[in-house]
Amino acid sequence: MLRKIIRIDEEKCNGCGACAAACHEGAIEMIDGKAKLTREDYCDGLGDCLPACPMNAISFEEREAPAYDEVAVLVAKVKEKSAPETLPCGCPGTQSKSIPRESCSSASVGDDSSHIESRLSQWPVQIKLVPVNAPYFDGANLLVAADCTAYAYGDFHRDFIKKRITLVGCPKLDSVDYSVKLTEIIAHNNIKSVTVVRMEVPCCGGIENAVKNALQASGKMIPWKVITISTDGKIVD
Repeated sequence: MLRKIIRIDEEKCNGCGACAAACHEGAIEMIDGKAKLTREDYCDGLGDCLPACPMNAISFEEREAPAYDEVAVLVAKVKEKSAPETLPCGCPGTQSKSIPRESCSSASVGDDSSHIESRLSQWPVQIKLVPVNAPYFDGANLLVAADCTAYAYGDFHRDFIKKRITLVGCPKLDSVDYSVKLTEIIAHNNIKSVTVVRMEVPCCGGIENAVKNALQASGKMIPWKVITISTDGKIVD
């Protein structure tokens, strides 16, 4: 049939994989360092991958292509969720794990009371990398933070990470709709609360909106709050 479908210019493609991550239907794969439309019947022609591409290598075209097969896409998603967790790009650093933390004071044993121990209780922390069904999400108080906040606010571990599962991202640099991944996490896990920590800069509103949209899409009534950090490291509201 004649329909609108995406076209990938492989000469412009830099192999970053952002389009494959943005394609919710799984129509795009990374092959030999280039993005390729491997399943035309998975492409719905809506173009969520277009704004994700930093090289403007993706465009629309109208041509003969198989019809969009929504059923096949849903079946593929079910199979993907039931498959064993895989490591993106084969990197061991993305392996999901919990990090036990003993109950202790903020100061380490010894004379140096200025040392603050890490409160991070899981890995990975990047929204794009964290698995949706990780065991540590069960009964979790979720922290969704703009990545700059940890650098701006000195007591970030003690005041925010402690006793929470931490997810970080930058809505401006990642150019990915976090609300999709966050909706899956909230919908498929027993999340008790969500705390959003963002910077005062306008672009940081993207991470707040992503959480708001995810909560609405999940259909769950979960307590949530937003904390804003100024560029000089103070809580402004």
